Amino acid sequence: MEDDERRVVDLVKELVHRLLFNPQTPVSSSIPTQEEYNQALKYSLRILSSRMKPSIAADEFSVVESIKRRLATTGKSSEALTFADLYSKFSLRNGPGSVKNKWAVLYLLNRISEDQKLKKNRFSDKISSGFLDSVLSGGLPALHDSDALSDRPGSLGRSNLIKEENEVSEEALVRDVLYACQGIDGAYLKFDEKADEYVLPDFIKVPRATRTMVRKLCELGWLFRKVKGYVTDSMDRFPAEDIGTVGQAFCAALQDELSVYYKLLVVLEGQSMNPIPLVSENACSGNYLSLRRLSVWFAEPMVKMGLMAVLVDSCKVLKGYRLLDAMLPSFISQSLAQRILRTGKSINFLRVCCEDRVWADAAKEAAAAAGTTTRRGDLGYGETDALESLVAEAAKRIDKHLLDVMYTRYKFKEHCLAIKRYLLLGQGDFVQYLMDIVGPELSEPANTISSFKLAGLLESAIASSNAQYDDRDMLDRLRVKMMPHNTGDRGWDVFSLDYDARVPLNTVFTESVMSRYLRIFNFLWKLRRIEHALIGVWKGMKPNRVTSQFFSKLPRAVTLQLILTSRKCQVLWDEMNHFVTNLQYYIMFEVLEVSWSNFSKEMEVAKDLDDLLGAHEKYLHSIIEKSLLGERSENLNKTLFTLFDLILRFRSHADRLYEGINELQSRATESSRPYRDKAKLQKQPSNRSSESSSWLGEGRKELTRRAGEFLRNMGQAVDATSQEYSSLFEGFISQLPIQQHVDLKFLMFRLDFTEFYSQLKSTAGGKILL
Repeated sequence: MEDDERRVVDLVKELVHRLLFNPQTPVSSSIPTQEEYNQALKYSLRILSSRMKPSIAADEFSVVESIKRRLATTGKSSEALTFADLYSKFSLRNGPGSVKNKWAVLYLLNRISEDQKLKKNRFSDKISSGFLDSVLSGGLPALHDSDALSDRPGSLGRSNLIKEENEVSEEALVRDVLYACQGIDGAYLKFDEKADEYVLPDFIKVPRATRTMVRKLCELGWLFRKVKGYVTDSMDRFPAEDIGTVGQAFCAALQDELSVYYKLLVVLEGQSMNPIPLVSENACSGNYLSLRRLSVWFAEPMVKMGLMAVLVDSCKVLKGYRLLDAMLPSFISQSLAQRILRTGKSINFLRVCCEDRVWADAAKEAAAAAGTTTRRGDLGYGETDALESLVAEAAKRIDKHLLDVMYTRYKFKEHCLAIKRYLLLGQGDFVQYLMDIVGPELSEPANTISSFKLAGLLESAIASSNAQYDDRDMLDRLRVKMMPHNTGDRGWDVFSLDYDARVPLNTVFTESVMSRYLRIFNFLWKLRRIEHALIGVWKGMKPNRVTSQFFSKLPRAVTLQLILTSRKCQVLWDEMNHFVTNLQYYIMFEVLEVSWSNFSKEMEVAKDLDDLLGAHEKYLHSIIEKSLLGERSENLNKTLFTLFDLILRFRSHADRLYEGINELQSRATESSRPYRDKAKLQKQPSNRSSESSSWLGEGRKELTRRAGEFLRNMGQAVDATSQEYSSLFEGFISQLPIQQHVDLKFLMFRLDFTEFYSQLKSTAGGKILL
């Protein structure tokens, strides 16, 4: 590593020496002293060791082409061929000892060569003393100072060996301006939040005219930041805050204009890669980019971006269409203006979203029915009655055509019914089969579940139920969606179904609407899971699972403990099942079916798209409020989900209890068999739990002791669960009568239609005892 560094220093010394001490220098010329040479070398090493880099991208091919083009245009075709041959050999050299950063070497030599360009036969015979002064001060004078030039081959002008560190080339300024026009800070141009503009620091040495032009060009970047910021903020707020279809359309139009603007910047970026030629070069038609050329390119985008910025400032506080009363003509009433606006929205929806052109025929029919035509000039001055008649006929026919398109071509009613069947779990056989086949998979940790496998199980549930006879287009829109999960979540916690509502249905089923459907699905899915869990408990504790012969073989104390624990478990199951069954009946019939019936009636009488949107919003709001998912039922909802979690915990206790009872029964049966049979059974492998299998080979006393201890522990667990359930259930039903929604009071009636809980509460001094 040290050898490489020493080699680099030696090469730099050789380069500086050749630039300063040319062997062809006449004797009369001023020769730099050793001290001046050391100063120049020190400054050169400092420049090469710094982090300064060119303002152009590292493109080896572009540098090579630039060199060959310059040689060819100056009449040095043979040298251009020679350079091409040398470059091909240079580029093929790889491995140890070769140059790794070939682009940097080519760029350095190219810049030195450009700085060495001198006017033929007009150079002085010596290097002026200003050259050494510039080297010692760390900077160089102007490029074309005649005192700084010499006619010696290989010599440098005094303005070209070293530049002042705070001088910026025009290429770098052009590059920074292009960055600023994309809202990005450059190497020199930074956006000042306080001044609200792009600022070129004062210590950067550029002419005043250049500084003024840079500030003017950066105005485009300031306008771009305003427009781009509005689009970004609107889209970021969209999932949580509905910005409206008009707001979305406005942002989409702005984004289209910005895409055209980006294409222009790409072209300009490509031109900025080419170096700006010197004044002495004939580059009138060269493909390069200077600040003046950039101002010509920016003339049209500046006007467009300024107009978009004005629109953004005007639309920041607006949402959707809006009528300005001050701008309404005196002969147009507020009601007529509202009808015109609504009809225009319907026509725009048909044209853009539905891609429908038949609306024009409806407009002609409306004009004919109103006694006029759709051509201009047929309505005379002051004929407000004719105008109102024309607008009324057009609105009626356009709205009727729009609803026909939605109901017939896009099957809006059928899609609403499909969402009710699958997202609101109205298709009973499909839901039951789906829960049976995905249950084992969803019991696993959420981060180990494959959504592709769940999608396959969804297709199996569709094929195995009456859902297979539904419209295939609607079934294809049904998808599995895994919600974000945390550590420890199970598949049950993140599984959900989603429905793909495409254009124009997404006008009704927006993202915010589908997020509310997802909320309802999660609640209904949890309720079905609870029902499924209680059914599983019942299958395990059916009375015929414990035979009478088994009771006769147990000690009386253990038999009583077994009967008491099983009785507690059955009573608690009855209470939970009563609650879940009535809650599910209330949700499925008194909430979902009643809300759907009302929605169907309102769809039949809807007169326009606004009525349809309002009816669907009312339908969705009714389900959320009645299902305890609204803001007013937040505390009640928390209590309900806590009850659900407690029921699932009871399921685990019950499974453990009856697995232990079955194991105890099998061990008691084994103990009554002859010794040979017991020995054979003990040699056979067993797949039972470790706790139960430890009872093998134990005596009757030990078996009785272990059984009593197990039943006693399980009884305590069931008692604790029962007490917690009683407390939570009391809190739940005590909040129902004070709910503002009247339908929730009917839920209280269903849960306590025999006044059983009311009597328990009165006899227990205000607390319900189960």
